Amino acid sequence: MGVVKYPVWIVQRQMRSLSGVGIVLGALFFAAALTPTLVPRSYLTQGALAGACFAIGYGAGIFWRWLWHYLELPEPSERIRSTANMLIAGACLIVVVIFLWRAAEWQNSIRAVMKMEPVESAHPFKVCAIALVSFVLLLALARLFKLVTGFVSARIRRFIPRKIANVLGVLLATLLFWSIANNLLIRTAFTALDSSFREFDALLEPERPQPTAAGKTGSTASLVRWNELGRAGREFVASGPTAGAIGAFTGRPAREPVRVYVGLRGADTARGRAKLALEELKRQGGFERSTLIVITPTGTGWIDPAAMNPVEYLHDGDVASVAVQYSYLNSPLSLLFQPEYGAEAARALFAEIYSYWTTLPRDKRPKLYLHGLSLGAMNSEKSAELFETIGDPIAGALWSGPPFESRFWRSITANRNEGSPAWLPEFRDSRFVRFMNQNGPTVAADHPWGAMRIVYLQYASDAITFFDYHDAYRRPAWLDAPRGPDVSPELRWYPVVTMLQLALDMAVATGTPMGFGHVYAPEHYVDAWVAVTDISHWSPEALARLKEHLAAEARRASEGSANDNPYDDRGG
Repeated sequence: MGVVKYPVWIVQRQMRSLSGVGIVLGALFFAAALTPTLVPRSYLTQGALAGACFAIGYGAGIFWRWLWHYLELPEPSERIRSTANMLIAGACLIVVVIFLWRAAEWQNSIRAVMKMEPVESAHPFKVCAIALVSFVLLLALARLFKLVTGFVSARIRRFIPRKIANVLGVLLATLLFWSIANNLLIRTAFTALDSSFREFDALLEPERPQPTAAGKTGSTASLVRWNELGRAGREFVASGPTAGAIGAFTGRPAREPVRVYVGLRGADTARGRAKLALEELKRQGGFERSTLIVITPTGTGWIDPAAMNPVEYLHDGDVASVAVQYSYLNSPLSLLFQPEYGAEAARALFAEIYSYWTTLPRDKRPKLYLHGLSLGAMNSEKSAELFETIGDPIAGALWSGPPFESRFWRSITANRNEGSPAWLPEFRDSRFVRFMNQNGPTVAADHPWGAMRIVYLQYASDAITFFDYHDAYRRPAWLDAPRGPDVSPELRWYPVVTMLQLALDMAVATGTPMGFGHVYAPEHYVDAWVAVTDISHWSPEALARLKEHLAAEARRASEGSANDNPYDDRGG
């Protein structure tokens, strides 16, 4: 019996040691975590989030009690404290029950604006169970940290004053935990993931054979070997519309689009890959096309077909596009572990292409554009310096789903015209940069452009674009009225909690239907490319037919893809 009683005694002791103030604040944080943000959540992600929020609220309560004692403020009597705790705890329990009851309604408010089927239940019992497990794990980690801090402080207290020893104990324990997490856990995980992604990238897909046409990248005549392209590169050069498909749709003569790609195995350095891409582009006659697009891919090297197929249809195949790979990891991991790689690769490729492009006669060279999605958009922004191109500017850029860390995007959004919403800004006279979403641009199509055209395609429900660390203590501007068409009217801001919700939204932003979140639809790219590349020979009826055609193709492709693939980097 003693063997059984001992674990029970430990559990009872731990329960009695819980802070009443911490439980109250934790319950309020738990309830706030059930409210909607930008992306629908499953009961698994909702439970993990709610448990983490409860732990943070509990920690805030612990700190509040410590600060109260440290300041030696008067303590209420035991009777008053007990009565107050019971009343507050009861009120918090009622709040939690009400919020759990409304959780399904809130999730359906997001699903409704995204045209998704409603859910019948938010699975409150499963959410609570997962939240409890999350809280217990975080609480155990926090108490382990406290034990280590106390142990270290007690050892050095023999030699230095108590308060200094306590501070040093906290600092040394923090250093120990950080070292273990960073050098052991994170680095080990990074090495394993990098190896795994590298092996996956090298797999040759039997359903995607090597091109036989000499003009294709990866063919036997190409400067880039088929096995050096990487998985994303092979997908890019082997897919896309052919001249026959474009001509059959438009009824006009079409050219075979030029797609050049160099994977990480193509050369040892970013500059080497960029030079190889330039030579392959010249070999295929890319500079003899009317339109040339320098693409910065996402973390794994993936290029969204929803972005590139439309522009090739719009220009009757008279398009050349070029990209180089800079990482095996998906975008979040690449941004975390290799933040400088993408910018370095994008800069090297643009420098090579631009340097050669400026040597060509202005009346015979193609119009030069930049493009990037997500992390690719941020790195593409960094690829071209304005002062270097001001004497011979490029034609423009299309950047979709720019991450919140994109400096150029942040600057323009922060300096938007008064009265324009943060989720779809207007910048000055709209001659230089414009923003678009599902409903098109904010200005009329016949509004005059300047010498360079920059378009940002972004959805108000894209957390990767609209997350901000300042959301922990400041209400985001994109919540002001009017709100984006794909944002729940039930969304409210809560300190700390909303930031954590949006952080989770970033992780699942590609799980939305196409046209919402971080999954950009080809029909919206049509509008964006029309604006950027100055399309005038397509009638409104023909554009509408093209959008329907591309949307149907995208649906068929998404039905055949494995969106739960951990290596998939669609939009990320």
